[in-house]
Amino acid sequence: MKRIGFDNEKYVKIQSEHIRERIDQFGGKLYMEFGGKLFDDYHASRVLPGFLPDSKIHMLQQFRDDVEIVIAINAEAIEQNKMRSDLGITYEDDVLRLIDGFRSMDLYVGSVVLTHYSGQNSADAFLKRLTSLGIRSYRHYPIEGYPSAVAHVVSEEGLGKNDYIETSRPLVVITAPGPGSGKMATCLSQLYHENKRGIRAGYAKFETFPVWSLPLKHPVNLAYEAATADLSDVNMIDPYHLEAYGELAVNYNRDVEIFPVLDAIFKLIQGESPYKSPTDMGVNMIGSCIVDDEACREASLKEILRRYYIACVERVQGKCDDEVVRKLDLLMKQAGITSEIRPEISAALLKAETTGGPAGALRLPDGRVITGKTSDILGAAAALLLNALKAIGGIDDHFDLIATEVLKPVCDLKTRYLHHKNPRLHTDEVLMALTISSLTNPMAQVAKEQLSRLNDTEAHFSVIISDEDLKLLKRLGISVTCEPRYESNRLYHK
Repeated sequence: MKRIGFDNEKYVKIQSEHIRERIDQFGGKLYMEFGGKLFDDYHASRVLPGFLPDSKIHMLQQFRDDVEIVIAINAEAIEQNKMRSDLGITYEDDVLRLIDGFRSMDLYVGSVVLTHYSGQNSADAFLKRLTSLGIRSYRHYPIEGYPSAVAHVVSEEGLGKNDYIETSRPLVVITAPGPGSGKMATCLSQLYHENKRGIRAGYAKFETFPVWSLPLKHPVNLAYEAATADLSDVNMIDPYHLEAYGELAVNYNRDVEIFPVLDAIFKLIQGESPYKSPTDMGVNMIGSCIVDDEACREASLKEILRRYYIACVERVQGKCDDEVVRKLDLLMKQAGITSEIRPEISAALLKAETTGGPAGALRLPDGRVITGKTSDILGAAAALLLNALKAIGGIDDHFDLIATEVLKPVCDLKTRYLHHKNPRLHTDEVLMALTISSLTNPMAQVAKEQLSRLNDTEAHFSVIISDEDLKLLKRLGISVTCEPRYESNRLYHK
């Protein structure tokens, strides 16, 4: 069984209490910049075993009647048709997805603000779309010299020219579909306009990582560096916090670098700065909810290794450069990580070597490592999935869950009628066949019932698997890595 290292129930309780204290600190109105993912924070759940992926949303539900959400989207990102790589959708579509998600959790979305707006045609089209959907929208404009030209920023020609976002609740969460969306600038703009109206309001920042109360080189914090290797984020000791309180606190370079500017902006807007350090601005209480440090360390080391393999694959695919891989390799060396911490890696490579073809291996929750090989009918991922379901369900390995007479016609359908070059079945196709077989085969029904037990397992493959297989395995909750090479020497692999 997976060791639990994080008390999720405690986290939801004390995190919501701490935010209420921060709201009270500013007289009942707080703008909170929300970094990272509000939904589906699987990075946090991987490095903090016991953290539930939607914990932050459940925490916000404690404020159901007091919170409203403003979603910021960069107009330039709309113009560039920027995509969420993990979801395969545009930023503007993700805004609508987020609104649907918040509403389904009974959370109020007040409006959408387009930052860096300068009359872009696609941004105007999106504004019209929002209006037609009944969603309030606002425009914030580029500010010359932002953020360092403090006197200009805090003026009518700077923050003053932005639309004032009308809000009605004590806690206003500013979130976005991705980085670079202007969340902090939106918060500062609101502070400026609220101050002009004689309304006292405050600012706070919610960032899950790095964990300020853990050591700089703690694996949980190193895993955050691994997750942001492409952004060049670096964890560091917060020098302002050390000077103010004589206490070591971990923050990351961008917040430390921007703090003197923010401090000056706060003073110009409100007459004084409420914070002595960038760490002060944060409200995250995650460090107080770690109950098994060793379990979190072990999980974080595996996450760094996972990120390394992903980057190596993305380099082959042309999605990242050598510098990202080098940074991750350095993090691996700093933490003393080798592939031996994941026994399924060596098992997959050994299976591929002995069978002469692509193979995979998966480690079950009870520690057993199951392998699967490529055949004429099944790809490595499909074979591994079936073998894992057999193992969990206590089904003899030699038992056929799906008759060959069923699988062969499907392979024939793919090549003869659907014009696929590869006849082997993907994981989604095999699950469909397994479901049909379960109508007449009791063991197939037993195997299908084990699918939920694959959640929180880890698999590795000797080659880069298809997008179809990768997506399905992820949906089953399987953490997947691959060796950075393709099965064939072809140039096109879709």
